[in-house]
Formats: sequence, structure tokens, C-alpha cells
Amino acid sequence: MTFTRASPVALVLACTCATAFAGQTPSPPPFTRPSVTAVRIDTAEAPVIDADLSDPAWEKAAVIDRFRQRSPNPSEPATERTVVRILYDENNLYVAFYNYDSAPDQIVVRNMQRDGQVYTSDSAMIYLDPGRTRRNAYNFEIGASGGRTDQLELNNTEELREWNTIFDARARIVADGWVAEFAIPFKSLSYEATETTWGFEVARRIFHKNERVHWAGFNPALDFTDVSQTGDLVGIENVGQGIGLDVQIHGAPRLRRDWQLGGGGDGVSLTAGGNAFYKVTPALTNTLTINPDFSDAPLDIRQVNTTRFSLFTPETRDFFLQDVAAFEFGGRSYGRNSQDRVSNNGRPFFSRNIGLVQGRQVSLPVGNKLSGQVAGFDVGAFSVLTDRTPGGEEGQVLSVARATRPILAESKFGLVVTHGDPTGLTRNTVAGADFQYRNSNLFGNKVLQADLLYMKSFSSAAGNDDSSAVSLNFPNEPWSGDFLFKQIGAAFTPALGFVNRAAMRQYAGTVAHLTRYRRSSLNTLEFGTNFEFVTDLNNLLESRANDVLVRVRSRIGDQVTVRVVNTYENVPAPFFLPRTVPVLAGTYEWTNLNVGVRTFNGRLFTLQADVTCCRFYDGDAVASRVNLIVRPAVHFEINVGHEANAIDLPTGRVDIHLATTDAVVNFTPDLQVALQAQYDNISEHFALSARYRWEYRPGNELFIGLGQSALITNRGFIGQVTQATVRLGHTLRF
Repeated sequence: MTFTRASPVALVLACTCATAFAGQTPSPPPFTRPSVTAVRIDTAEAPVIDADLSDPAWEKAAVIDRFRQRSPNPSEPATERTVVRILYDENNLYVAFYNYDSAPDQIVVRNMQRDGQVYTSDSAMIYLDPGRTRRNAYNFEIGASGGRTDQLELNNTEELREWNTIFDARARIVADGWVAEFAIPFKSLSYEATETTWGFEVARRIFHKNERVHWAGFNPALDFTDVSQTGDLVGIENVGQGIGLDVQIHGAPRLRRDWQLGGGGDGVSLTAGGNAFYKVTPALTNTLTINPDFSDAPLDIRQVNTTRFSLFTPETRDFFLQDVAAFEFGGRSYGRNSQDRVSNNGRPFFSRNIGLVQGRQVSLPVGNKLSGQVAGFDVGAFSVLTDRTPGGEEGQVLSVARATRPILAESKFGLVVTHGDPTGLTRNTVAGADFQYRNSNLFGNKVLQADLLYMKSFSSAAGNDDSSAVSLNFPNEPWSGDFLFKQIGAAFTPALGFVNRAAMRQYAGTVAHLTRYRRSSLNTLEFGTNFEFVTDLNNLLESRANDVLVRVRSRIGDQVTVRVVNTYENVPAPFFLPRTVPVLAGTYEWTNLNVGVRTFNGRLFTLQADVTCCRFYDGDAVASRVNLIVRPAVHFEINVGHEANAIDLPTGRVDIHLATTDAVVNFTPDLQVALQAQYDNISEHFALSARYRWEYRPGNELFIGLGQSALITNRGFIGQVTQATVRLGHTLRF
């Protein structure tokens, strides 16, 4: 392998490691899995979900009242009392929280939005893992304001907040704290009917103390997405899912006006469609979709590319996010950062390739999906028929199949196959296997994770080639670290996946040391280093990035991070930055300073900002990113963002500006108006989205969407396309 000379950052790293040893962090106590036995009631006794715990049934409930801090002082008893009660009947699981607070006037009530940032307020959480996978879980959360969310925790590494199901929850502030009440229908969950013990966790945020408390999993070294240390909920039996059929139907009239075609693109259309969810077994769901509707999807995250590799844009469409855990592959090899172009390079399946071809939407007349558990396997199978492509090719049948089998105590082995090319131009198939290992008892109470994968693509255009990866992760305190090796062949071509850099070998890793301080204004002090090397298949170094960092976090939650980053690039051929500023072929090395600030998001104003200075290739550059979030009242939230990149190279200069604004008006937790606006000075493209949503009953909603695209140039505002949609959706449960 060929490397450049040693980075000067190594000297800083040596000092960093020496300083790290100066602090001592107590290890968490050995993990003991708690359990609680649920109490069954008759359906006639079911409590009313109104955040009033006077219903007689709650007197019979199982009670949890021992909580420990996960932060800021791990394993210490919670500073405020929390009492959780648990009941169930044939139809629902009921959970009630009485969140006592010695300073009720300081309860943080910031966000009422359905599926909004409830985590910025006092909130209560439930985690359900019906299969006791200790990897995946349903997460339900409600804030003291009444705003509620549902999300999936995937493979202990990733949280899918876009997932939605039907459940009911209410919250109310009382004289000595606040109360929350949940009803979670068994029809909203997938589980084996014979499994009477579920993975279970309850937790609470006490925001004015920046305190998070848990019943079971209070190890601070684990990611908040990690559900390996949940407790057990015992005795869930003889519950019903009816015949296991949910039917969602929607009708959506649409108005479209193309201002640049002078009326040629105008029209009014009516689209009807829906989804049918049938539980083949209580743990296996078949989903049929007809004309899925994407009008409620938020705007894609706008990005301006300053690299020579394409960027990764995450999925935002609800239809493809449902049951996504069934198709997860490769573990942490792709789970470090959902928007990171490097981590996501080489994915075998990426749903954004379905329904979008060459950046243009392609309708999907029909699709079918099977997901869940059967005969000890976790399975996911998906097939969809697309309409004619923008290039005139006939509609395509695109398919994905995934199966995993738990092995050993905490690990799993799996297979994946994809087939089809959304463009219709080639015949393409990918087959792969992965092994995801986990040991939560290393050296007594340490965690070790490892992932191994291999894939091969078969393409009528590019031929056959393979890709492989191995990763190790040690997520503990005070020392943590991970390592990743990934190799992607020159002709590895997953048409339903994502590749932006082939013919490469990637080596990436992290080592960090974290010291915790108790009963101090300083909460944590972290030192660390990250490294990444990318070579071609002959081991010639193409890219390198090394950094050392210091991160300080205060007791209340303010955080400052300082990084020194050394970068090396071997550019084999010229490429162009925006405004056609060329970066010439050659080797480049530069060092930058990055400073990032994040303020506690329980305040009226929250600031997230970072600045990188002052080199880029063989020139100068200053890059900044600023987000200011304002929550003036429980009903309002405004997020204003600006990214700037001033680049001055010997070959030219370019100034890049990207502005975004998001605003939400919450009339009630079930009725909101959301606004998004984006503009960048490179494409000069402006996009506006306004969405009105009223969930008048769980699973039933009225949606009104308005979209406007335009160019804003020195000639003024030039309208492009105006679209309006009204959709009425209704869910029938049988």
C-alpha cells in the first residue's frame, strides 16, 4: 500500500491520548434484565385515553417505579419519581405514566407536532420488541405538550422516524408534574402469537435537568437506538388481531400548472388508490399497494456537491419506509450516517431508485410486499411494477428478497437478492450474504459488534463483479472504537442500490475516550481521532482524511467540538466545482480547523453551527453551516438554516449559498400546517412546500398539499410548476 508522509495531526493525537488518561470514568454496573408481568383486564374495563388516570382499571395495573439515569449521571437513581402502570386487554396494550416533578413550572413544553421533534421537550417513551430480537423495536413517545411520535429502532444502530402506525396517546400537565396515557393496538404490531414474553422498556426525559431515565437500559455507552438491554414484559397472551386486515383507501384530486409551457402542462387529475395489509400470520404481513401516493413526502434535502462523487439522498416516502427493517443489510457497514456518501457506498438495495428515474417521478401501478417472521426467519420480499420510463422503456418489474436467521445468542446470518433495473436499459441482479455478530458480555459488561458481508452483481452491460466489507465496533466507556474495511469492484453495479465510487478499498476507523463528571457544570469530556484511507484495487492511495477532536458537553446539554482535519486527495483527472471552477489533476494535501457548537435544545432558541477554515485543495476556503431553531410557544416552531462555502482556487472562485426554512404551526397534536422553503444560488432553484394535515381519528386524515418551484435570478422570480393536492385517507380495520 502506498501512503503519503505522516500527518502532523499525529502529534496532536499523542497529546490527546495522554490527556485522556488523566480522567477516570466509573464502569456501569453489570446488566441485570428486569421483568414485569402485565395485568389483563376485560375490554369493558378499558381506560379512556384522556391523560386522566382516575379510571378504576389503573388500580389493578402492574407498576414500575424504579428508574435510573442514563444521563447525566449514569446508573444513579432518577432525581424525580416516575410511576408507570401497565394493562392489556384483547385489543390493546395500555401504558400510563405519572411523571412527578418537584418544579412543575419548569417542565419544558416545546413541541406539539405529530411526528415532530418531541425529543426537545419533557417526554415519555415506550419500546416494544415482541420477538425479543434485542435488535429491533417499536418506539412510541409523547411529549408533555401532547405531541406524539412513533418510530422503529433498527439493528441497534439506526432510528427510522418516518415510520407510522395507528396508536392513541394523550398528555396533560398537573399540579405535581404531568401525566401520559397510551393505547397501542395489537393490530398495529407484528408478533408470534405463541410469544408471551416481549422485550420492553420505558423511559422519560426530564428536560429542565437534561436528565434521561430508564427502567432497564441505562448504560450510557450504548446508542439511543440500541435496544439490547431492554427488560421483559411477561404474560401477553390470548390477544386478538381480528382477521388481520387493514385497508387504507385514498382519493386525491390534483391540479398542476406548468408556467414555462404556457399552459401546455396544465391539468386536473384524480388519483385513487390504497394499501391493504393482511396478516398471513400474526408475525407475517402481506402488503398490496395500488397507485401509492407520495404527495405528503417532504422536500428532498437540498445539497450542493463540491466533490467528484455523487451525493446520497435519503428516502423520505412513507410507502418505502414501511417495514424497512426487513430489508436492512450489512449492519454498521451502512449504518454510521444515513446521509453520508462514504458509508452508504455499495448498498445492494436503496428504495429511492424505485419510482424515480433520472430525477423524474415514475408512477407505480401496483406493488406487493411480504415482511415479518416465519419458521424462525425474519423475511422481507418486495416486488413492484413501474410505469413507462422517461426514456420510453416499457414498465419494469423490480424485486428484492431478504431473509435473516438468528444464530448464537445475539447474532444473525442473512441473504439478499435484488433483480431489475429501473431504467429498463439492462438486466441486473445482485446476490449477497451477511453475518452480524454481537456479544454484550465481553469482559463482563462490554459490547463487541462485528459485521461481515459479501455481494456479487450480474449486469448485462457491466458484467459481473463483487463487493465485500468487514467492520468491528466497540461501543463502550471510557474507551470506544470501530473499524471498517470495504472493497467495491470496478464493475460492481447494483441497479437497485447505491454506488458512487467503485474500484476502491476503504479503511475507516475511530478511537475515542470519554470522561464523565458527576455533580459538575461539566458533564463529559471526549478526545478522539477518526481516520479514513481510500485506495484503488492496486493499493495506490487515492484519498485520506485524518482528524483529532476534543468535545466538551455541559451539564445542561450545551456542546462544543474542535477538530483538526488533515486531508489528502489524488485527483486522476480534472473535475469541476460549481460555476465550472476546475480542480486540476494532481495530488493535494491540506489541513483545516473545524469548530462546532450545539446549544441545549430545550431553550426558546437553539443554535447548531460549525465553521471549517481555511484550505481546500490548492486554494482557500471557508465553509459554514448554521441552523437556528425558534420555539416561541408549543404551537409554533421555526427552523432557519444557511450553508455557505467560499472557495478560492488558483483556477477560479465560487461562492455557494444554500438557504432553508421550515416552519410548523400546530393547532392541536392532530392538526398542523407545515411549510418548507429551499433555495441555492448555484442552480438558482427555489422550492416551496405547504402541507396541511388533520388526523381526525387515528388512521384517518385529511391532507392538503401545495408546491411551487421557480428560478430566482437577476431577472427576478420565474415561476416553473405549481401543484396542489387534496387527499382524503381512511383506514378500515377488520
